[in-house]
Order: sequence, then structure tokens, then C-alpha cells
Amino acid sequence: MAEEKKVAPIGIWTAVKPFVNGGASGMLATCVIQPIDMIKVRIQLGQGSAASVTTTMLKNEGIGAFYKFVVDLSNLLRQATYTTARLGSFKMLTAKASEANDGKPLPLYQKALCGLTAGAIGACVGSPADLALIRMQADNTLPLAQRRNYTNAFHALLPAMALNTGMLASYDQSAEYMRDNLGLGETSTVVGASAVLGFCAAACSLPFDFVKTQIQKMQPDAQGFPVYCVRIAPHVMVTWIFLNQITKFQKNIGM
Repeated sequence: MAEEKKVAPIGIWTAVKPFVNGGASGMLATCVIQPIDMIKVRIQLGQGSAASVTTTMLKNEGIGAFYKFVVDLSNLLRQATYTTARLGSFKMLTAKASEANDGKPLPLYQKALCGLTAGAIGACVGSPADLALIRMQADNTLPLAQRRNYTNAFHALLPAMALNTGMLASYDQSAEYMRDNLGLGETSTVVGASAVLGFCAAACSLPFDFVKTQIQKMQPDAQGFPVYCVRIAPHVMVTWIFLNQITKFQKNIGM
């Protein structure tokens, strides 16, 4: 009986570790990228260029406005649900697929399917938090008469699936190529593959993000890919760097 009690916690930790690591890395990345996200949303809502939005926010609301959705935990809640579910699910799915493939590296299409499925799971789990965050961001920028209430949370499903198809599959594929074909070291591989997946994630999910923003606020003047990429690519890149560092630290201490 004593031996069973010792083995059980290890099994539980092994199962939940990908989810814990995914959520932690997403929340840490959000703390770093939050100011860019605030500016990006206001640009998409038609409030001006990055420079004018930044100046206006500093003048009228102060530096705290850039971290509002970290302080009130709405953005961290989104990462704690959505990113925890999608990254944990992706690691679990790829592990199962690799096991079924006798431990061999998965082809790109299988990674893409795992990413697509993980994105759907993450969107279902994180949709309420995602909707609450977007609603709060939009309501803070418009007069009362122009505010809208959303009745359907499923708008988050397609963008998340597209994002994860580009993000999760492209990272593993890029890392394998850089490590096996280019002979890059660990640090160069992580940074290089993170940069590739950041661009791919932005490219894959931009159409859905753009349509979602237009539907929510009916503002047809978002500035498109450059603005979106400046926000999403660094967040994806920083998330994956944090995830790799957390995983490496856990291995070093035997977790």
C-alpha cells in the first residue's frame, strides 16, 4: 500500500504537467506582451496609429492602462484556461501519436491534426474567458450608446483552431529541421523555431481574427497583418521560450 501511495502522485504529475507548463508559459508571456496587445486592439477598433494610440493612452489613462487586463486578471484567466488546455492537449496528443508511431518523429500533417484538435479543445475551454476579455477591451473604448453584447461564444473556435494549426505544428517541424538538418544547438533551435511559428501562427489566424473583430465592433478599418503580427508573433514566441525554459528547469531538478 505504501508503494502505491508513492507512485500515484508521480503518475498524476506526469499527466497534468503539460497543462501546468502550458498555462504558466502563456501567463508569463501575457505579462510581457500585454502593452502590445492593448495597442493592437485599439488600432483594430479604429482609434489611430500605434504612435497616436500609445500617446493618447499615456496622456488620458496613464501607464497603468497598458496592464489593465493583467491587473484585473481577465487576460491571465484567458491564458489559464485557453493556453493551458491547448498546449497541454497538444503535448498529450503528439505523445500518444508518437507512441503509436513507434517513437518516430511525426509527419507534418499529423502534427497539424494534433494542433487543430488542441486548438478546438482550447477554444471550447477558453471561450468564456476570451469573450469576457474582448468585451471588456471593447467596452472601455466606446461610448455607452455604441456598446454591444455578444450572444455566442463559438466565434473563438475557428480563430483558435487556425492559430494552433500554424503555431503548434510549425514549431515541432521547424525545430526538427533546424536540429537535424542545420545542426543548430538547443538555444538557436528554440529561438529560430519560435520565430517561425510566431509568423505562421499570425499568418494562419489573421483572417479569422480580422473577421471576429469586425463582427464584434463593426469597424471596417483595421490595419491588417502588420499590426496583428506585431502582437501575436511575439506572444507566441515568448510563450514557447518560457515553455522550453520551464520544461528544461523541471528536467534539471528531476520533476
